[in-house]
Amino acid sequence: MSRERVYRVDALILKRADMGEADRLLTIYTPARGKLRVVAKGARKPQSRKSGHVELFTHVNLQIARGRSLDIVTQAEIIDPFLALRGDLSRTAYAYYAAELVDQFAEEEQANPAVFDLLRDAFGWIGQTGDLWLTTRFLEMHLLAFFGYQPQLHNCVLGDEPIEPVDNYFDAAQGGVLCPRHGEALKEARPLSLNALKALRFMQSREYAEVMRVQFGAPTRAEVEAVMQRYIQHVLERRLKSTDFLRLLERTS
Repeated sequence: MSRERVYRVDALILKRADMGEADRLLTIYTPARGKLRVVAKGARKPQSRKSGHVELFTHVNLQIARGRSLDIVTQAEIIDPFLALRGDLSRTAYAYYAAELVDQFAEEEQANPAVFDLLRDAFGWIGQTGDLWLTTRFLEMHLLAFFGYQPQLHNCVLGDEPIEPVDNYFDAAQGGVLCPRHGEALKEARPLSLNALKALRFMQSREYAEVMRVQFGAPTRAEVEAVMQRYIQHVLERRLKSTDFLRLLERTS
C-alpha cells in the first residue's frame, strides 16, 4: 500500500468514540483501503468544522494525514448524510447492526470494494424500505459471500450430494446444508424446512430489487433469521451487541 503523507478516501463511518477532551476516534470503511481507524481532532468542539461531517452512517470524503500511531482527519466533506437513518429508531438500530456486521467481519486495511458498495447501498435501503427484516437478511447473505463465508445451500456439506427438495438440516460449524442422512447423524445440526431453504437460496442468488418483491410467511422468516444468526455468530465467534437491541425493538413494536 502506498504510504503517502496525506491521502483522500471516500468512507462510510461505522463507529465513533470519544477520545481525549475534544477528539473523536472513528472506525471507517473505504473502498480502496478497507477498514481504518482514524482520529478527527477537535471534532467534539461545537465550533469545529468537522463536527457535522463525521456522524455515524454518513458517506464522506476525508483528507487524512499520516500519524505516528493513528492517522488524522484534516478535512471532511459529506457526500450523503443518509438522514432517514436518524429520525426513526428502528432504522437507526438496523443501521447500527449493518455497521457492526461490517466492522466485525472486516480486517483492518484489507480492501474489498464490493463490501463498501453493498454497505453504502444498504444504508440507503434501510432508510427507505418497508421491510427492514428482509433488507437485513439480504445484506447478511451477501456480506457473508463478499467476506468469503457464503453458506453452501445446494449440496450436502458432508457428502456433496445434491440437496433434494425435502426438509433437510443446517449446521453452522459445517458451513451449510446437510441431507437428512448426514444431518440426523450430527448432534449440532438443526432441522431446515424446505421453505426456509428456498428462501435462503433465493436471497443468495438474486439482486436486491427482485428479493424485495417476494413475501415470506412468518414461520419461514423466523426460521431464516435463526439460521442466519447462528451462522454469523459461529463465523465471528461472538454475539453482536446490536442484535439484543433489535430483539427488544421487535418485542415492543
